This record gives sequence, C-alpha cells and structure tokens, in this order.
Amino acid sequence: MPGLLNGRTALITGTTGGLGSAIARRLAADGAAVALAHLDEDRAAAELTAQITDSGCTAIALGADLRDPESVRALCREAQEALGPINILVSCAGAYPRRTWPETTLAHWDEALATNLTSHYLLTHSLTPAMTAASWGRIITIGSVLATAGRHDLAGYISAKAGLEGLTRALARDLGPAGITSNCVAPGSIRVPAEDTVVDDPEAMTARQLARQCVQRRGRPEDVAAAVAFLATNDAGFITGQTLRVDGGWILG
Repeated sequence: MPGLLNGRTALITGTTGGLGSAIARRLAADGAAVALAHLDEDRAAAELTAQITDSGCTAIALGADLRDPESVRALCREAQEALGPINILVSCAGAYPRRTWPETTLAHWDEALATNLTSHYLLTHSLTPAMTAASWGRIITIGSVLATAGRHDLAGYISAKAGLEGLTRALARDLGPAGITSNCVAPGSIRVPAEDTVVDDPEAMTARQLARQCVQRRGRPEDVAAAVAFLATNDAGFITGQTLRVDGGWILG
C-alpha cells in the first residue's frame, strides 16, 4: 500500500532522543526518505538508521551542532546532496536545562535560546529556498505545553518554546504563498527514557501528571509522531500557523 509520504524527503533533528527517533520511524514507514540529524551520538544514530533501512526504507545519519550556523548549513547541504531537495523539516532537537532564576546567567539564557529557538531559525532559513522552488513544503517544530503552562526553574527553555510558537505563526504568513505550511506540535508529559535522569521519583510524577490530564495514561512518543506525520501530508495542506497540543487534555482552552 503506498505511503502518504512516498516521494517526500525529510530532515529530522534530535533523532537520538525518544521523540525524534519515533518521528523518524513513523515518517520513514509512511514512505519518506529521512535524514537523521544528531549531535555526537554516532552509535545511536547508526543503530536507528540500520533499523529503518532494514525495514526497506531510506535513511541516512548526519552529525551537526545546530547552535552553529555553518554546521547547520553543512547539514542541510549534505542531506540534500544525498536525498534530493528536502521538503519536510521536523525540528525536534532541544535541551531542557533546569536552574533557578537567580542562578540563570546571561550565558545560560543565550544557550537556552540558541538551542531551543535560534537553531530552528537556522534550519528553516537554510531549507525554505528548496521548498519555495518546489512550491511545496512542511515545517514542523516541536514545542512544549510549558510555553502555556509555565514551570519553575525553566525560564530560558519556556521563553524559547513560546518564541517558537511565534516563529511558527510568522513563517505561516511569510511562506504560505509559496505552498509551505508551518506548524508546531506541543507535547505534554511524554514518557521517554531520559525522564528517569531528571526526575527524582518518576512514579510520583506520573501520579501528579495523570491528575492534570483528561486521558488517564502517559503520553507516548508515538502519539507525537502520529501528529507530526499527519501535518506532513497533503491532507494537512490547509492547516498552518497552528500549535497542536498532544497532551491528553492537560492544557485546555
């Protein structure tokens, strides 16, 4: 059965994380040729690439530091040389630095914005010329419901994610006439392995989270991947400038 993304090419960042790897698998399964971007995770990226190619899909792994403009330009150039013009960007890479407000220096602030906001600008700016030439493109960024909800000790991260929603709307206006849509997927509490390294008591955290949600289970990376996959299709061609919360009803209204 033909996939909904057959003939499409996608660059996905943050692919060695729980969300990014699930998105990569889903888009590849739906027919897209995928470039898997990562930072200093050669082994994990190679394993994911092998899993995807062993299933009969097309995938390559590319290393890049998304905080560095030249590294981003090289990443986009190498991806397009290998796969052809990239027409789907899923900008998933980010960092979750927690520190109190008094401890947040200007250097910490700049790093949070460089990783969680400016990187998305660099990627989009490098890839939209090819999308514009083809009169078709999908820009999908991964935000966070915390941009709306707020949380202690995450001022830089939350500010960047809020800025990402603004960038999404701005790009929708600027790029819509060229046939390019721009949307943000904002996950809620998604169960990923990295959670165990930043939460002291995962079971207690889960109980608190379920009390906030309408859907009484933890989110899964595949839930986010399904939303991204839909926004990448032709069926979503009339949806742009939106933030889609995949959060089990945590944030309503």
